[in-house]
Parts: sequence; structure tokens; C-alpha cells
Amino acid sequence: MYHNPVLLEASVEGLVQNVSGTYVDVTFGGGGHSRRILEKLGEAGRLVAFDQDPDSAANVPADSRFQFVPSNFSHLKKFLQYYNAYPVDGILADLGVSSHQFDTAERGFSHRMEGSLDMRMNSSNGLTAYQIVNEYSIERLTNIFRQYGELVEARQIALLIEKNRAQKINTTTELAEVVAPALPRGKENKVLSQIFQALRIEVNHELEVLQELLMQSAEALKPGGRLVVISYHSLEDRLVKNFMKSGNFEGKVEKDFYGNPLCPFTLVTRKPIVPDEQEIEENSRARSAKLRIAEKKA
Repeated sequence: MYHNPVLLEASVEGLVQNVSGTYVDVTFGGGGHSRRILEKLGEAGRLVAFDQDPDSAANVPADSRFQFVPSNFSHLKKFLQYYNAYPVDGILADLGVSSHQFDTAERGFSHRMEGSLDMRMNSSNGLTAYQIVNEYSIERLTNIFRQYGELVEARQIALLIEKNRAQKINTTTELAEVVAPALPRGKENKVLSQIFQALRIEVNHELEVLQELLMQSAEALKPGGRLVVISYHSLEDRLVKNFMKSGNFEGKVEKDFYGNPLCPFTLVTRKPIVPDEQEIEENSRARSAKLRIAEKKA
């Protein structure tokens, strides 16, 4: 299976409020969420899906109501206008890496398999994890591991990489061996995952494009339209939570002269929806998922 969609029913139920509406799945991947959305929509409904990974194009359904856009979702507004699908009734984002990407060793997303240090969501993009590991300064590496991996061992990891890259660090396995002395005993896999997460975020500019998506969503949604986001780590979830709550990324609610909140959204979920034990048992990658839903104010 290309990807087992996380929180499928809860996310689609929260998204589709009008069966004749126009919706967007900005993270198409294996198409699991898109297919469920299409099942919910009537004949007049419409779905536009984005994915920058060329592999995802093989999963496109044969449905006249469906439009696939092979692009990063940071270009949301431009393509919706191009396809005369603006504004929309709902936007769904399932962030993170698909099972297909994790399980394709040569993509380099997982430290559990040997592969090249790539980590690009879009293989046509220039920057790779190999370049970061072998060319970034100690200070820059430290900042990446501290900011995107939230690692207290950030500088130690950066120093180990700098010390061992005279002959170049080429593969995921080589990187794991280089940083091994900095891994706390009993937490090796957890910290390795944080290291790989930090590199992946830097390669794909994930937090920047997420911010761009959220800002564009406030413009692209119709009044009453839903924004539905599934995140997998605290950095993503914090941005989503703050933006839905306040309309900015700091989470500070600003008010007008009369004391009315200026946020463009109303929260549908006060607390995130998380997978139940059965879903986690069936799909371990759902364990860290958090689903948040907001509705654009009229």
C-alpha cells in the first residue's frame, strides 16, 4: 500500500459540509483521503488535489470531478484560480511523509534502511540532505538540529558530522554511524528520528510552505468553509493551532476597536482529534497524528 490514510473518517467528515461543493486535498499521496472525499461528494461536487512527488501521479483516480495538480501546495491560490476553482468549500492537509516515501530506501527518509541522503519530497528540487550534511557549517547544522529536531544534543551532533565528513557522508547508514556517540542509550531510534526529521524539514522548507498554505487558506476558503489539518510533530501542530486560533503564528489574538477578535476562523475542534488504539495498532505511523478543524467566519 502506497499510504494508509490517517484519521480518514474524522477528517473527511469534518471537511465535507456541502456535497455539491469544491474541495482541495493539498497532500494527495496515495489518494486515500481524496477517494473518500469523492465518495462523499455528489455529481456537482469537485475535488482538486496537489502533490509535488512525481510518484503520486500513479494514484490519480479516473473521475471527471477530480483535478490533479503536480505541484507543492504553497502554490494553492494560483492553481485554484487557474482551474476556476476559487474560492473553495474546504481544504484538507495531511502533513508529513507518506508510507511510500518512508519505505522507499533510496529516498533516504528513514534511518532504518540504507539509502542515499536525499530526503526530497520533489526529486527535481536542488537541495538534498547530502548537501546539508556535507557542506553546512557547524553553526548552521546546530541551528537546524536544535530548531527542527528540538535536540539538546544539537551541537554535539553537528560536531560529530563535521569531524567525520572529510571522506563525505553518503548514506543514511553512514550518517547514523557518525552520530551514534551522541545518541542517549535507550533512545537511539527516537533521537535518530529527530535528526532525520530536522534534515527533512530543512531540505523541503516544510515549515515555510506550511505557513504559506495556512495564510493562503484564509483567502481561498469561502465563508463557512473548513480548514482540516493533520500534523505529526509539535512544530507543525503549533503553527496550525496558533493560526486557527488567532490568524497568526504567534497565537496572540488581536482585537478590533470594539474588542472583537480579528481571527478569520472559528475553531470546530477545541482540542485535537487523535487516533484511537485500534487505528494505532493497525497503523503505527498514526501514533503522533493530531487533527484540527477550523471554519472560516462569515
